[in-house]
This record gives sequence, structure tokens and C-alpha cells, in this order.
Amino acid sequence: MPAGGFSTAPATGVEFEAKITPIVIISCIMAATGGLMFGYDVGVSGGVTSMPSFLKKFFPVVHRRIEEGGDSNYCKYDNQGLQLFTSSLYLAGLTATFFASYTTRRLGRRPTMLIAGIFFILGTALNAAAQNIEMLIIGRILLGCGVGFANQAVPLFLSEIAPTRIRGGLNILFQLNVTIGILFASLINYGTAKIKDGWGWRLSLGLAGVPAGLLTIGALLVVETPNSLIERGRLEEGKAILRRIRGTENVEPEFLELVEASRIAKEVKHPFRNLLKRRNQPQLIIAVALQVFQQLTGINAIMFYAPVLFNTLGFKNDAALYSAVITGAVNVVSTVVSIYSVDKLGRRILLLEAGVQMFISQVVIAVILGIKVKDDTNNLHNALAIVVVVMVFTFVSCGSNGLHICVFLCLVMGSFGMANSK
Repeated sequence: MPAGGFSTAPATGVEFEAKITPIVIISCIMAATGGLMFGYDVGVSGGVTSMPSFLKKFFPVVHRRIEEGGDSNYCKYDNQGLQLFTSSLYLAGLTATFFASYTTRRLGRRPTMLIAGIFFILGTALNAAAQNIEMLIIGRILLGCGVGFANQAVPLFLSEIAPTRIRGGLNILFQLNVTIGILFASLINYGTAKIKDGWGWRLSLGLAGVPAGLLTIGALLVVETPNSLIERGRLEEGKAILRRIRGTENVEPEFLELVEASRIAKEVKHPFRNLLKRRNQPQLIIAVALQVFQQLTGINAIMFYAPVLFNTLGFKNDAALYSAVITGAVNVVSTVVSIYSVDKLGRRILLLEAGVQMFISQVVIAVILGIKVKDDTNNLHNALAIVVVVMVFTFVSCGSNGLHICVFLCLVMGSFGMANSK
């Protein structure tokens, strides 16, 4: 659970009276654009780094290697500046998360989303207008700050604003929007790469301003969550907002539950120290290990560098971008499948199934590349290249299912450990 919040699920399992009010729908749609923005930033970088005009302007050494064709396919993109362009967003996001935790708790969810929107707009403007590598990197850092603040506040906002009976679905709405953002970025890159004057990369980076603007406007229009107001001692205001978003006057049971949850949360002293106690270590180790190993599978590298990866397999630029579009589509479809199957099949089954398929697909890819690409400069035969691409799609689909289950299990185990830390 993001820092700064407290659990609002009814301890008795009773479903509180609530309507799906327009303010809930608008709030959730606007807030979910934070996921769209994050996904777009993930997907767009791989596409623009495969565009010759972008490389020629900012990374001429890489562009020259590609034009000369003498170096290994895998070494052509070996450039620290190019790696900094991609990784700076995520390093900035990691750092910003710690500050976002404070603002989410002290200022509220709504101001934190507004801060994220402002960071996104500034970063997008710098990237789209970039004239040198410094502007490009600073823009990516600002986008990373936006990611850190949005990923902290938006899922928490969605969880707290939604009625209990649809809370799970709306929580996954954020992740679904991340995958949709990746797909949109791939589609846009595929189109802008065809612009002959060489400014397509500017359009790709600049269109990130659309979800950034929606998030900023949404943060101005939505209300603060009752949880945040109660957490900061504004009880009457919190009750009034709860009546508005639930569409009923009968909010006393839920209000009292929120007040009690806030009181219990404030009574927990040194939560991180308690979490490290021996009785909580099994849950902590499993929760952390699931997240770490899920990241180490390499799913993020696939999503960040899909067009570059397909280029190294011998695909032409259009084919590489087209394959990245299909990868994004597979990611979206598999997310939807996991939403509908997780409750029917169970978390453990899906996690095991995803792990086995990811392992098999990676082994097949490794064998083909290890045997057939002997000197690194050879491109794969068409049939083998297609097999590798299919295995990549299989890997991405399983990675999406596994990610959602890992996140769910980590939240459950983390909550269990905190509950036993008192």
C-alpha cells in the first residue's frame, strides 16, 4: 500500500451503502490518466531511440555505427548517453517517490497528483523542444519526478474514492492504463517514424502532453478523498465529501470505520522497525523477493527497448516498430485476461503458470540467439526471427499476468505483516 494511506476495507466484510456517482466516475477516469502517462513514457523511449533522425541529432556516435554497419548489432546501441536518456526517468522516479510519500500524507492525494501533472507538462515541453542532450535529460528527469508522484498518489486515490464493491477493479484500472499507454506510444512511434522531415520524434515526445494535461486538469477538478481529510483531522469535511462521492446520506458506518482505521494507523509506532521483527520476516522476504525477481526477469527491458531489440534481430525499422506495436497490444490483452481470470483460477495458479511460460520462452530465445547468431553481426533467418518474436510476445503476456499477481500477493503479505507488527 502506498505510503501515507491506511486500509479502508471493512473489517467485518460488510459492504457499505454507496452509489456509482458521476463524481466517482470522473475522478477515476481523470486519475487513471496517471497510469496512461506512465505507460506512454515507458513505451515512447524505445521507439524514438530507434529513429535515425533522433540518434543523428543527440547520439551521433550510435547513428554512425548503425550507418557504417561494421559493429555488432548489440554494440551499436552501447552508449552511456543513450542509456542515461532511458534510465534517468526511472532513477528520478525512484528518488521522487520518497518526497511523494510525504506530500501524499501531509498535503493529500489531490495536491500530489497536481504536482505530478506539473512535472509531466514541464518534462514533456523540454523533451519536445530539446536542442541538446542536456535539455533532453533534464526533461526526462522531470518526467521521472512526475512518475514518482503519480505512482504514489493515483493508485491510493483510486482505492479510497471507489465504493468497496468495485474497488479491486478500479485499482487494476491504473495498471490497465499503463499498458494502454505503452500501446499508444508504440502506435504513435510507428506513425511518426514515417515523417520524412525527421521531426517525428518531437511529435512522439510532445504528445505525452495530452495525458499530462488530462492529469493536471483532473487534479484541479476532483475532490480530496475522505481518508486523507480524516487522516489530517478534518473530520466534518471528510464526512461531507463522503456523502458527495457515495451519493447517500447514510455514510455513518463507513465514516466511523475510516475514523477507526485512521486512529489505529496513528497508534502504530515505528512501522518499518516492527516489520523487520522475526515474526514478520517470512512475509517480508516473500513480498520483497516476488517484486525483485519479477523485475529481474527483464520484462521492463522488453517494454523499454522493444523496437531496438527487434532491430538487432535484423528487422528493418518499420518492422521493428510494427513488432513493438504488437508487443504493446499483447500486453494490454493479457492485462485484461488477468483481470477476469485471477478470481476464477486463483493467484498462485496464475503466478506459477506465468513463471513456467516465461522460463520456457527465455530458454528458446537464448538457444536460438546462442546457436544462430555466432558472430553477432549476422541477422537471423526470417523463420527463426519470427520464432523469437513469438517467444517475446509469449514472455510479455506471461509477464503481465505475473506482475499483477506479484503486486497483489505483496500487498496481501505486506498488510499481514503490518497487522502482526503491533
